[in-house]
Amino acid sequence: QVQLVQSGGGLVQAGGALRLSCAASGVTTSRYATAWFRQAPGKGREFVAAMRATGTNTYYADSVKGRFTMSRDNAKNTVYLQMNSLQPEDTAVYYCAMNQWVILSAIEREDQYRMWGQGTQVTVSS
Repeated sequence: QVQLVQSGGGLVQAGGALRLSCAASGVTTSRYATAWFRQAPGKGREFVAAMRATGTNTYYADSVKGRFTMSRDNAKNTVYLQMNSLQPEDTAVYYCAMNQWVILSAIEREDQYRMWGQGTQVTVSS
């Protein structure tokens, strides 16, 4: 059974950092494209970052570029999102997502991903 279990959210002051984890079971992360999305209160889900299955390319939303870093540990079957210089506008529920086949030109679209984590709350206070 495929399962994505997230951890690492919480409350942090502006300028602080958090690291989110997404542990996969039932799949091999090195064979799956992975992405992070977030949903702020009252807003739709938006793309944050994505990594191709090969791990050779990582893509970021303009709003997080230079502050967030996505990485993967294939030995642990876990994907990470390191978030630095957090701002109140980063407050949201963050979701990891995976799919084996993703159209590269659409890697930022949530409809490309069939497997989703349970979500984890990140709250940044000003």
